[in-house]
Parts: sequence; C-alpha cells; structure tokens
Amino acid sequence: MPKVLRSQDMNKCLGCFTCMTVCAATGQQNHSIVKSAIKVRTTGGMDSSFIAIVCIACKEPACTEVCPSDALEHRDGGGVLVRPEKCIGCRQCESACIMRAVNFDEDTNKPIICRHCGICAKFCPHDCLKMVEPDEVKRHA
Repeated sequence: MPKVLRSQDMNKCLGCFTCMTVCAATGQQNHSIVKSAIKVRTTGGMDSSFIAIVCIACKEPACTEVCPSDALEHRDGGGVLVRPEKCIGCRQCESACIMRAVNFDEDTNKPIICRHCGICAKFCPHDCLKMVEPDEVKRHA
C-alpha cells in the first residue's frame, strides 16, 4: 500500500523551507515556495515553533465530494490526485479541506495538493517529515 506523509518531529524544524522548495520544483516545475503543496509556517511569531500544513490523506476526502468536475481522484492509501485537465478552477476543494491543505495556483487556476510522493521528506535536513504506512497513522493518532 502507498505511504502517506506525516509531520512527526516539527520541533526540530528550523524553517529552512527546503521541503517547500523541492516540492514546488518536483510537482510544479517551479522553484517558488508559493507553488508548494506543503506549507511550513510558525505557530505565532519568530520565537515559536514551526508547523507543516499538508494533506492528511483522508479516506473520504471532502475535497472530492465538492468537486463538480471530478478533477480529484481518490489515491490508494488516502488523499487525492489532481487531474488538471478536468479542473474548472472553481476552488470548492480549497474551502472544503478541513486542514486548509489545498493550495491554489493563481497562474494555472488549478489546485496544488500533496500527492504523498515523499520528496519533501527525503530532502528535509532534520527528518521532520516522514513517509509512513497508512495503518501506522491509525496507531499513532
């Protein structure tokens, strides 16, 4: 079964944004962190810790339920895959996501959603992000 991305040790995160940069470069062929499917930010200022906002790989994602054009396809293991050729740019998926993990590309008028490829975890210099089996998520929840 495909693995899913989890932010497990964010207390070690320094905010280098390497994860966001490699995600944007790999997923969108763009080096702007604005094009990343993962968002790293502080929890309340420069002295606070960082959090990663990313798709949690819902088994029954609300984003697919509201999509009027079937542009979001269920992914094995949880989450969704975007079919850009079907997307009409309505942004309903963005507002339906409880994690606020659907990022919208203003240039292409399409959503950017984590596809759980693991490139961000591979390049995280402090191992803050991990790829785990979906059943591990249930055990640690």
